[in-house]
Amino acid sequence: MKKVPNPIDRHVGSRVRMRRVILGMSQEKLGEALGLTFQQVQKYEKGANRIGASRLQQISRTLDVPPAFFFEGAPSFETVPNGENGHAGVAEDSHTSYVADFLSTAEGLHLNMAFARIHDPKVRKRIIDLVTALAGDETNGRDRSEDDPVD
Repeated sequence: MKKVPNPIDRHVGSRVRMRRVILGMSQEKLGEALGLTFQQVQKYEKGANRIGASRLQQISRTLDVPPAFFFEGAPSFETVPNGENGHAGVAEDSHTSYVADFLSTAEGLHLNMAFARIHDPKVRKRIIDLVTALAGDETNGRDRSEDDPVD
């Protein structure tokens, strides 16, 4: 039976990946800076291996962000019975998870960074409309212009 990564470990790992990609750093270079193999960095980024506190501090210095950066937008702890022992579990919105997963990919990050450089709100809206049309509108027939202040 394959072990499923903890949602917090996945989130922290995806934030490590996102910051590394923003800086244009390879897994190999990050591994060298940390005294690790790129495979270990890969496992951290996937959440397969948990990052300890001292290692997270080292990563935060290497990637030039505070340790709290890695927890921004993390799934919250809520009382969710897990069936057998009723312990609290981690609640994670599947939509939020999907967005975070996409933004942690190189494609998602590059798309987001390029889109953020577009200053004209009308052009941004046209791009959103184009992508929505290409992907197939899933807003159940709702007109986006009703909610969007940009005309």
